[in-house]
Amino acid sequence: MAETTTLYTEQQIRLARYAKALSHPVRVYIMEYLVKNASRCFYSGTISDELPIARSTLSQHLSELKDAGLIKGEISAPYIRYCIHQEHWEEAKQLFAELFA
Repeated sequence: MAETTTLYTEQQIRLARYAKALSHPVRVYIMEYLVKNASRCFYSGTISDELPIARSTLSQHLSELKDAGLIKGEISAPYIRYCIHQEHWEEAKQLFAELFA
């Protein structure tokens, strides 16, 4: 049977998107790192110094978080600065809290 999005609310779809983005320990680490330092943005090179993974792998994880809307990337050629997307992060926290309530 084919899945149809008409069965799901917009909130359920957004929650699933956030959950998928957070479904890898590296992405959870990145979010914790950015949340703890929410007053600042970071270049991917700064974050890669914290993790024992290849920059290309880090880039894929950052892309997943960005595609889900949890982080923002500002291009400052040739670098990209990453920050928490505060509005979407707050929404994700609220949706998860409602799910686990």
